[in-house]
Parts: sequence; C-alpha cells; structure tokens
Amino acid sequence: MYQRWRHHGRSFDLGRMTLRELLVAWGTHPAIHAYAVLAVLSGAWAVQRTLADGTPLWRLLLAVVLAEAAYPVVWYGLHRFVLHGRWLYRSRWTAALWKRVHFDHHQDPHRLDVLFGSPLNVIPTIVLLLCPVGWLVGGWAGAGAALCAGFLTTCAYELVHSMQHLNYKPRAAWLRRAKELHLAHHFHHEGGNYGITEFAVDRALGTFYAGVRDRPRSPHVFNLGYDRAEAERFPWVAELSGGPPRDRPPPARDRQAAPGPAE
Repeated sequence: MYQRWRHHGRSFDLGRMTLRELLVAWGTHPAIHAYAVLAVLSGAWAVQRTLADGTPLWRLLLAVVLAEAAYPVVWYGLHRFVLHGRWLYRSRWTAALWKRVHFDHHQDPHRLDVLFGSPLNVIPTIVLLLCPVGWLVGGWAGAGAALCAGFLTTCAYELVHSMQHLNYKPRAAWLRRAKELHLAHHFHHEGGNYGITEFAVDRALGTFYAGVRDRPRSPHVFNLGYDRAEAERFPWVAELSGGPPRDRPPPARDRQAAPGPAE
C-alpha cells in the first residue's frame, strides 16, 4: 500500500486529481496512518490514566478544548515565523529542512507529495506543544487527551489543505471561502492568510486580507524570498533542488504526469 509513495520523484498532481482520488491518497498516506495510530494510543492512555488516577471527565474535556484552541495559534506561529522565515535556508544544516517543509510546496502548490507534512517534524511538534497544555489541566490523562485531539486535528488539516489545492469547488460555503483565502496566500501574496481552516489569528494580528484587491501581488509568492540573488549567497536549497528557484509554478504540461493512487 505504501509503495506508491516510495518512488523518488513521484508527484500526485492535485490539478488533475478528482476528489475521490484525493480521498484515497489521503486515506492511504503513511503519515495519516501514523497520526491515526498515535491518536488511538494517546486516547487509550488518557482513558487508562483517568481510570487509574480518578481524573474528572471535565478535565479531559477541558484539555481537548484547550488543545483545539491552541492548534490554530501554534500553526499560525510556525507558518509565519518558521516556515516563512528566511533564516532556515541561510544555513547548510537547516536548508534541506526548510526546502522539504515549505519551500517545495510554494514552488509547486499542486504537488501532493510535498503538501503533507513530514511526520518526523509534525509528531515532535505536537507532543512538545500540546502535551504540556493537557498536562496542566488534567495531568497525564489530560496530556493524552490533548495529544489525541492534536493528532486527529492534524489528519483533518491535511485533508482540508489538500482539498484547497484540488481542482474542485467545495459545496460548503465556509470551505469555499477558506480555499479562496488560502489560494490567495499561494498565488497572490504569501505575507498573509496563514490559516488553513480558519483565519481568526490572521484577523487578530493584522495579516488577514479578504481578496487580491487588498494587497499588491508579491514577487516572492512562489519563492518565499529565496530568489536567484539569495540562491547565489546561500546555494544549498538551489543545489538540493537541482536548479535556481522558480518565480512561478511549472505549467501543467511540464509537471510529471502521475496517475492517481486509486489506479
């Protein structure tokens, strides 16, 4: 089942995939399976510790609520200050990390294989940031409940994020609007609309924009500021990419044709 994801250079093209093909790809992706397994284990741990310690149910529910409230805030901070920061590509030791976690996604937003986050980065982040939140209100049972909520939310985020790049018009009005705002982040101005499913933090911190008329088009929307001049100064990402950074995604005819995972 995982063999389709192991081929180097394999790219499921969201511009060509159907919704059914995306759902199959999402449901068979090893990262999603890892998060689902960890959610089950975290939930089981929360139940076990609740029975052993007598933790009140309301504390577990509070841990889940706080984890869900913290998730978009954490995502915003990581997205804006780490993924869109210009410090990771300036070191040979972190250039490959930055390339994988976000640069490749902005260079070609249709590539599903680089849209999903790497579990090696996602899992430690969830554990380090959400586990203390749950522990503070519910002890180890609360920590397990917060982690369970975090991993399940990550599965949902990956699906919604993929749908936003799919050649598909969602039926739900809120999802259509979220898609419009996210695509503006990718194709108009990368310095705003950092959210995925909601944009309350963007509104609160002044990075929200409702449409393309609200901001001029950014010259760095596809390269995140890593242009040819930066590549000459800090060549490691360009070397890993096999060429200089692009100022626009490749045309559909130039992207590697790849049948969907349902085949």
